[in-house]
Amino acid sequence: MDSNMTIVRPAYFIISGFSDIPHINYYYLFLLVVYILSLVENGVVMLLICLDQSLKTPKYIAVFNLAFLDLFGNSALVPKVIDTFWFDHKYITYNNCLTYLFFYYVILFMQSLNLALLSFDRLVAITFPLRYQIIIIVSLKTMFSLVAACWIFAIFVNLIAVGLITRLSYCSSVVIDSYFCDHWPLVRIACNDIRPNFILANLLIAVILWAPLVFVLITYLCIGAALAKIAKAQDRMKALKTCSAHMMLVAIYYLPILVAFTIYEDIPSNVNIINMSLTAVLPSALNPLIYVLQTQEIKQSLKKVLRRIKQSKIAVK
Repeated sequence: MDSNMTIVRPAYFIISGFSDIPHINYYYLFLLVVYILSLVENGVVMLLICLDQSLKTPKYIAVFNLAFLDLFGNSALVPKVIDTFWFDHKYITYNNCLTYLFFYYVILFMQSLNLALLSFDRLVAITFPLRYQIIIIVSLKTMFSLVAACWIFAIFVNLIAVGLITRLSYCSSVVIDSYFCDHWPLVRIACNDIRPNFILANLLIAVILWAPLVFVLITYLCIGAALAKIAKAQDRMKALKTCSAHMMLVAIYYLPILVAFTIYEDIPSNVNIINMSLTAVLPSALNPLIYVLQTQEIKQSLKKVLRRIKQSKIAVK
């Protein structure tokens, strides 16, 4: 295209994902069940943290933020996917598509950054246990500030990414080969120069996904070194157990993404779309279960709340 040509912005895009897949309605039903579970589970975790004063710690500020991200992310994604494909509303306006893309990637990036915050909290807790107990290094104010900084950064870089999309022209196709307004499928169908979008996308993947993963791995190397200095094996296991929930969250978040990036070119489009949709939806339902089952403080808080409910029912009778 000539650089002086008027940018062509279509009135709408067509979302074409999940096409020609047998019995796909059962998959939509599965997504709906996972979404409902995610709403309940993350809602319970957020409610427990709000109600229990013992959970007003820096660690649980980050856990609350993660639960909010999971709840909001699934709420932004799953109902729209079901409406698009189950009820055959595959048309989405240009502005709505960019808005949808923006919020989806803000949540995706924030989940990655939040896992890095949790690993930092665990590093401080194990490396400086006495200072952590009196909340010198990681205070509530510090964690609030870090979470706020991550939100500002994620919003800022996604505004740039969306801004670059607005310079693209769509003069041939408006069909997006994905299950939502995904960035690369949307960029790929443009008919003018997409190199700035491609460069920015790779830069953001490196900064937002891989840099936090490297940071998490480095923190666990430091944690391993700190644990090696602990004389008693029982104390080492106790300290390591405090990291188990976070390690599982990191694995659930990053492993499917790594697999998707590794085999992306070698699998059919529909298989990749299902894989990526599961990658987006399942962690949000599994994360709260992991924290309830693996974290002693959350289990204690849940028991206290259930005990209060039981006592209130007895009092009413």
